[in-house]
Amino acid sequence: MKKIALVIMIFTASSCGDDFLDVGLVGSLNETFFLETEEDAILATNSIYNNLRDWRYHEGFPILDIMSDEARKGSNPADATQILVFDNFTYGPGEPSILGWYTTLYQTIRRANLVIEKIGDIEIEKEFKERLEGEARFLRAYTYFQLVRGYGNVPLVTTTSPPEKIERTDKDIIYDDLIIPDLLYAIEELPEKGEYASEDLGRASRGAAKGILAKVYLTRGDFPNAEIYALEVIMSGQYMLDPVYSNVFSVDGEHGSGSIFEVGALPENFQEGGHQYANTQGSKGVPNRGWGFNRPSIDLINSYEVGDPRMDASIIFLGETLDGITIEGHGGTLDTTYTDETETEILEIECYNQKTYASGTTAIESWQYNVRILRYADVLLMVAEALNENDKPDQALIYLNSVRERAREGNNAVLPDVTTTDKIELRDAILNERKVELALEKHRFFDLVRTGRAAEVLGPLGFTADKNEVFPIPQSERDLSNGLLTQNDGYN
Repeated sequence: MKKIALVIMIFTASSCGDDFLDVGLVGSLNETFFLETEEDAILATNSIYNNLRDWRYHEGFPILDIMSDEARKGSNPADATQILVFDNFTYGPGEPSILGWYTTLYQTIRRANLVIEKIGDIEIEKEFKERLEGEARFLRAYTYFQLVRGYGNVPLVTTTSPPEKIERTDKDIIYDDLIIPDLLYAIEELPEKGEYASEDLGRASRGAAKGILAKVYLTRGDFPNAEIYALEVIMSGQYMLDPVYSNVFSVDGEHGSGSIFEVGALPENFQEGGHQYANTQGSKGVPNRGWGFNRPSIDLINSYEVGDPRMDASIIFLGETLDGITIEGHGGTLDTTYTDETETEILEIECYNQKTYASGTTAIESWQYNVRILRYADVLLMVAEALNENDKPDQALIYLNSVRERAREGNNAVLPDVTTTDKIELRDAILNERKVELALEKHRFFDLVRTGRAAEVLGPLGFTADKNEVFPIPQSERDLSNGLLTQNDGYN
């Protein structure tokens, strides 16, 4: 297999007093002369974060939401028809989006490996050096977590000079030998969110490492450890739920009290600090705020309980007024699409993801949207799930209902507390709460896979068990390896 990255590394700058994620790309450095000074180490670490603003790091359109029951392709029927295959699970090893996500994740890992491999040779204060390495290890672990969930067994690369021929490694080995150790290192060496200076908000923290580790254990069905690390995040006192749900996703809510880890951005092009994650999902037509992909599904709309404020905060409906502007939609898109010519069953309506909405009059403002990776509400629901699986339903209800209490925003006529202590019923309630609380945030597909419900829920959409739990290994990568990289079941 060819080396993961063949391009010259591009790095972001960092200077005292500037938000490290609000500085754009300012030049390139040849790796041969790189990592000699403290400034070099900062530049290299910042370059890892910079890759998280790459559109492909978040699977582009984003395809994981489109593959869930929460969303459909969206936009005009004739736009980006290549991603229709993710709506109905007919994609194959040659799909560009599958390759783009795979290679961008490995590019990010290469940047992390550079810091981890070279930082030990630099004359730099020990505590600061360990913090930078902790950030690099956190980002490498999170990125590998994405890879193994997305592709299953993948090549394990821990050096900037991997062999040209490299096979896939069992994902359990990657969990045990890299993801978990990297996160444990990060927990030891990273400060809490509140210990960072304001200009460093957005850097990986101890709470972020514990939260992702809890999600790793939840994914592997290790509920005792998931409980431990999720509770440690909660007991740290670093986080609280924003009283207003919609504020969580606003520009004013960036790095807010419930933000554990998010990717910072500016209202500029990618080279100057922005990205197109929100632009991809922005309302199309009048006003023209984006491409209109990742349209909320009828199933998601129907999943909200009556009066749940989270529906209006998550979905832009036609005729809605935001910032004094009425969302009229696109003339080339049908307001309502039906499953057949009898027009008795609605397939989808024109609506958009409000969580990625950024105030402004053009699409450019959406480039400043911060992608929320890990929120406090997610951790509360993770610990509720772990506690229930650990036969502690009374404690699980405390955390589940705290999420519902915030969601009702003082209106006690809606979203009553869940009271069941039956394990199966409570399990269902927690999973449904994750669906509506974390809607359109790229969690649902993985939640369905890890809980064994993907075939049941997504089967009617085309999902095939023992195949579509993971993507195929990109065919071009297999070709470059001369067949050394094997393919996932069902994709040959």
